[in-house]
Amino acid sequence: MKAMTHNFLPRATGAALVVASLSVHGMDWATAHGVRSGENANAGSGQLRAAGCAPATSTTELDLNNVRALLTTSGLLWYDKPANRAAYEVPKTPDRTGAKAIYSGGLWMGGLSPDNQLKLAAILYRQGNDFWPGPLTTDGSASVTDDICVANDRFYTNNLSDAERHDAYFRCLADPECDLAEEGLDNYIIPTSYFEWPAINTDQGYDTYLAPFTDVNDDGDYVPSDGDFPGFDLAQEVNCVNKFRTDPVPVFGDKNIWWVFNDKGNQHSETGGQPIGMEIKAQAFAFSTNNEVNNMTFYNYVLINRGTQTLNNTYFGQWADPDLGGADDDFTGCDVQRGLGYVYNGDDNDADQEGTPGY
Repeated sequence: MKAMTHNFLPRATGAALVVASLSVHGMDWATAHGVRSGENANAGSGQLRAAGCAPATSTTELDLNNVRALLTTSGLLWYDKPANRAAYEVPKTPDRTGAKAIYSGGLWMGGLSPDNQLKLAAILYRQGNDFWPGPLTTDGSASVTDDICVANDRFYTNNLSDAERHDAYFRCLADPECDLAEEGLDNYIIPTSYFEWPAINTDQGYDTYLAPFTDVNDDGDYVPSDGDFPGFDLAQEVNCVNKFRTDPVPVFGDKNIWWVFNDKGNQHSETGGQPIGMEIKAQAFAFSTNNEVNNMTFYNYVLINRGTQTLNNTYFGQWADPDLGGADDDFTGCDVQRGLGYVYNGDDNDADQEGTPGY
């Protein structure tokens, strides 16, 4: 969960993988590296905006394994703002009344423009908005219109098992020696979600390829009835250790939730900072296992600078406010070598606190 520092070049792509679990959400990396959400950074010149996008409204839950994690298209994670309560539950319960491990979280980023102005986008408890749904234009203006924000105020959910079944069906169709009935595929129906997957963006001025997909016949188009499917790396061709930032980022997990958002939809009212022109392609995903991974969720971000300015001394990180059950006895620590933050209870009695059950 290490904070990253880069020079963000225009239209460059970077990816950061962050793990969220009971063991690693203790360090506020963005604050540790000088990005302060509470300050009104350059507010006087922070009115640059491309559109009057309305605030994001969509929410969903990642609940495949032993964790129930609330997500929002506003960039806010794990916090139920209308109810003013934590929403990262582990172990999960049917009625959501169990102990919570994290109170809130979100992506923080900031850097200096060539004229030494701070560009900043972050979210704390969503007292304002720095992020809006949708991609940004690729002409250098890094703009977005309200209709694009509204159309992208949603999540796309897919399961690895569906991709494996879809791939097996079309492989069997192409094999004269394969019997669909014997393989249990004779009644296969393509999932409706595959036809909704935003692989190809037809909106003028935006990048054509939006969400990752597996192009079975290499025709450059996304057609589920040809065998194409959301970009799970079934062939295990991606090397996460030796990949370059320009390499495609696949879809991860046994269950995956994908969405796209930006920091140019309107005025930054959460931080007061100047907008960056950053497009963020986000994934939240989880695995169903019989080990500790069953108590974890994972997050991947592809950050694309759609503007024309190179940002120097750029930092980004996954901010988190962990409240491990009752918050008053919480302690945090870090493992610098691993880039790991963690939170733990400082005593053996994690008492209930203000209606929140302890562990």
